[in-house]
Amino acid sequence: MQTDRGVLLTRDEHKSVAEVVQELQRFCVDEPVKCPLIFGEWDVVYCSNPTSPGGGYRSAFGRLFFKTNEMIQVVEAPDIVRNRVSFSLFGFLDGEVSLKGKLNVLDEKWIQVVFEPPELKVGGLDFQYGGESEVKLEITYIDEKIRLGKGSRGSLFVFQRRKP
Repeated sequence: MQTDRGVLLTRDEHKSVAEVVQELQRFCVDEPVKCPLIFGEWDVVYCSNPTSPGGGYRSAFGRLFFKTNEMIQVVEAPDIVRNRVSFSLFGFLDGEVSLKGKLNVLDEKWIQVVFEPPELKVGGLDFQYGGESEVKLEITYIDEKIRLGKGSRGSLFVFQRRKP
């Protein structure tokens, strides 16, 4: 089923996802922020709030112009996080927005990532815009294939490990 990372789901379908997430959380390892499985390349396959990953590019208005191709998060040891959203503008001009950040462990489940200003690449153009940003995420479940998280504003995230 194509959900555009949760955007196309109905309210009831979002509720079903939340129920599955809640069930999986019961099996989370102790101190998931220290689990080596956190490192690697992850596809963002679901977010309960469509604009949390990708910002305005993922809003209802933004999606009229920007078709999301990939949303990837790379977590590199010991403390680097890279987020990348690749898109097609007007259906023919490829581009991407990327962020590089420093991961800080807040406690056994919560992390904070402070990102540098975003970098936008469209066609031959490449520039940074905006300022630093910061997110906090609770890691609520992790295994070899799936990572679940909850943002500080309550958004649920589902990440799927990318195949090597």
